[in-house]
Formats: sequence, structure tokens, C-alpha cells
Amino acid sequence: MNGPFASDYTPPRWLRNAHVQSVLGSSPMRRRRGLVALGATGAQTDSMIIDGGDGVRLLGLHTRMPGVEPRGMALLLHGWEGSAESSYICLTAAHFLARGYDVLRLNFRDHGDTHHLNPDIFHSARIDEVVHAATDVARRLPRPRMVAAGFSLGGNFALRLALRAPAAGLRLDAVAAVCPVLDPADTMLAMERGFPLYMRHFENRWRSSLARKRELFPDRVGFDRDTLRLRMRALTEWLVLRHTDFGSLDAYFDRYSIAGDRLAALQVPAEILTSADDPVIPVAGFRQASLAPDTRLEIARWGGHCGFLEGPRLDGYAERWVAARLAARD
Repeated sequence: MNGPFASDYTPPRWLRNAHVQSVLGSSPMRRRRGLVALGATGAQTDSMIIDGGDGVRLLGLHTRMPGVEPRGMALLLHGWEGSAESSYICLTAAHFLARGYDVLRLNFRDHGDTHHLNPDIFHSARIDEVVHAATDVARRLPRPRMVAAGFSLGGNFALRLALRAPAAGLRLDAVAAVCPVLDPADTMLAMERGFPLYMRHFENRWRSSLARKRELFPDRVGFDRDTLRLRMRALTEWLVLRHTDFGSLDAYFDRYSIAGDRLAALQVPAEILTSADDPVIPVAGFRQASLAPDTRLEIARWGGHCGFLEGPRLDGYAERWVAARLAARD
């Protein structure tokens, strides 16, 4: 098997702290780095509304190199409260473009300033609309191959997409996930017990998203200021009980968990990269998971949560790894 390999990732000593990796990886400097790298490719980007089924509309950014016959299409999925313009998505897109791929960067519902497109609130069990969207992309933009990749919650969605692809009639040639959420209950506990910066970051981003949704659809999304001040667990339970039919927080978490033996059913070749020091996604879940024969898991010693930064330019090993591994599955 050709590299790169997780064992090759050896960041400088000042980047071997998990929190430094995680915080810098989602910093404004890193976002600028991603946008600059993508812009430097000379690629052309067009916005398009993707059909998520049942009237759901999702925003996609189709990026391609003018005058180049594409080898395939790479569908990229961002993490929770990220977007199609997150640093890791733009950097991964640049690597795929250099390898001759078109790229479709998909915004989940209520991400990337798309709150106005659908009246109902995003939640992590909305896999059906992502499967439908991927099928719509394959139909409207047919390419010789189709691969998908995601980061964090996007990695969870990418692996669930691969699990459902055969039944949906979607030809998906390979999939990659970086630091994917395996068991959301474990991730919630890790954030509650860990460095408080991560919990505050996600709570603040989510509260802003919910406030925007209420502003647009006050009759559909109603809550008071006290609700918006709830901590993550309580706010998630509020969402589950009022805007889903799962009935309980545990049932909701179970609906999008891919822990244990759930990935053993994968029929699509898969690549998974995580780090042993991820402060958000406990590495124990990966070591305990039962995987399909054509799934390759790599655990890097360093990297934090979706960091994998290689130096002061804030270039990332993970983005290069995704494009190289999926292109090698030709």
C-alpha cells in the first residue's frame, strides 16, 4: 500500500500539544490559509442548490479546473458548525484539484449561512438528506469516479453515507474520514470532562446558529432566552424532545453512532485517520471498533482534533492524506 502513513506524521515539538493542534487548526489564520491555497489553484467555483429529498435544499460549491477532464468527483463534508469554506475543506479541495478531481463542497443544513433554505433545524441524524444530495450530485455531475471525505461530524456522515450507498443505488468508490465522531455519547462526555474551551466554542457557535434560525422562522423554531443559555447536554435534549421523534437523548445519540461493530457492514473501501491525543473524540472507540475487511484505520501519535498541522504555514497532513489515499483507490 502506498503512503502517506500516520507514522510519517512528525510535527515539530512546538506542535505536539493536542490543544495547540486543535485550536490552531480551527483558527482564523488557518481559515485564511485554506482560502488562499484554494484560490491559488486557479479553479472555478459555482454555487448550486442540491436536492436533499422531501423538499430539502442544500447548498453545494462545485469547484473545478477549467479545461481539465476530471478523473472523478470528491464530495467533501465539513464538521459541526463548520462550512464548505472551513480551512480543512478548502485545503483538501486544493489537493484533490491538483490530482485532477472536481470537488463538491457540501454545506449541511443550517451551515455556511444557509439557515434560510429549510424551515426545520439541523440535527446529526439527518443522514437521509445527505445521501439524497450525494445521489443528486452523481446524477447531475457524472464523473468516472466518486469519492467522499469528511472531518469530525462530517467524517461520521461520510461513513454513514458509505454504509447506505449500496441500498441507495449510489456508486461510491471510496470514502475517507478524519477524526470521525464514533459514539456521540462518548464525545459529549469527553467535552464535558475535558478542556472547557471546546465546549464553550461549540456552545457559542450553536447558540448563534439557533438564534439565526429563530429569527428566520419564529413560528417554527420557538424558544426563550433561558433555553438558549442551556449547556450543551441540556440544549441537545431540548432539541431532541421538541424537534425530533427520537423521544430521548440516548435514542438520538444511538441513531447516529457508528461505534462498536456498525462499520463492519461497510461495502465501500474506507480510510480512517485519527489521533491518539484527540481531546474530543476518544481514541479508545477506534481501538475497540470492528471494521470491514477493506477499511484501513490509522492512529497518529499527534494531531489533536482535526489538526495534524505540519509547521508555521499551518499546512495540514490530514488534508494531503485524504486526497492521496482516495486517489490511490483508483
